[in-house]
Amino acid sequence: MRMKKIGIVSALIFVVIIVGIFLISRKEKGNDEKLKVGFVSIGHLNDNSWSESHCEGMETCKKESDIEVIYKEAVPCNADSVNVMEELIDQGCKVIFCNSYEYGPWELEVAAIHPDIFFFHATGTETADNLSTYFGRIYQVRYLSGIVAGLQTTTNEIGYVAAFNISEVNRGINAFTMGVRLVNPDATVHVEWCGSWTDDNMAAAATNKLIESHNIDVLTMHTDSLAPLEVAEKNKIWSIGYNTDNSSLFPDTYLTAPVWEWEYFYKQRIEECKYNQFTGKHYWEGMETGVVSLAPFTDNVKPEISAIVENEKKRIETGTYDVFYGPIRDNKGNLRIKDGESMTDDEMLNAFDWFVEGVKICE
Repeated sequence: MRMKKIGIVSALIFVVIIVGIFLISRKEKGNDEKLKVGFVSIGHLNDNSWSESHCEGMETCKKESDIEVIYKEAVPCNADSVNVMEELIDQGCKVIFCNSYEYGPWELEVAAIHPDIFFFHATGTETADNLSTYFGRIYQVRYLSGIVAGLQTTTNEIGYVAAFNISEVNRGINAFTMGVRLVNPDATVHVEWCGSWTDDNMAAAATNKLIESHNIDVLTMHTDSLAPLEVAEKNKIWSIGYNTDNSSLFPDTYLTAPVWEWEYFYKQRIEECKYNQFTGKHYWEGMETGVVSLAPFTDNVKPEISAIVENEKKRIETGTYDVFYGPIRDNKGNLRIKDGESMTDDEMLNAFDWFVEGVKICE
């Protein structure tokens, strides 16, 4: 009788094991199915700038995470983008990425219609249960590039071509200027708005206006267009790029650039979607994660600059310092951040409507 009970128990254990193996293998098989990801881009994927940085990161994920990616490039930031996202969903995409702030209202609209699809909005600020926003603390790297500009200039007049007067852009202008003024309190950063992320003619016109109006000898920009770098090269003005390292295109004037490295971030988010671990939240990661970095210095950079920048870089990465620590005054002399205080993330993301000492907005 006892042997019979043991036999029954053994048989039950065997059945449980077999069922467990079946369920696990079934689950793994489901997770191994190729995930379709849709990517909506404001620019062209070979722009040597913002859109290409995302494409490179996504292509690395495609190899490592066994996903299929469907790209839609140069998509207008208007209601037409809704149709593009709907088309991607019809093609079987379970995850949608949009890489410009201006897609915000339209992406939120589509996300509300499709609660079973995961959405990501680059540079956005408004989340939902199935929509996350994401960006990197590129202002940290702009601060470091400002140190390069402040030490490289001899005229103490630095040019900054900027797309729009919004918190994202203003944050970068201010961080860059604080880096400049850390090492060169006499320098001024002249800002010219170009009114577009991607339009080459508008960016070139803004750049030419800067160099015609001021004795600019170092230039940087917050646009996706490379026109400011082209104008700088033509006029033999030192340049600091953005988004990707374009030193090979402008060998005579290029210094460095704040750049994006999206691979690690995208891989993490896609893996979370594959295993239903998505959380609608705001991601804003710094230099310590590797999502943002400073491109290698070219031979055009003065040799003594490297050590100074490296010291500031270590302070930021270790968390002992961040850029917007007080005391900080605006360019009208008002104390904005008191000594011992710092800006909150919400203030930096949504309420940067002022400029630090040393910034001059061109009329």
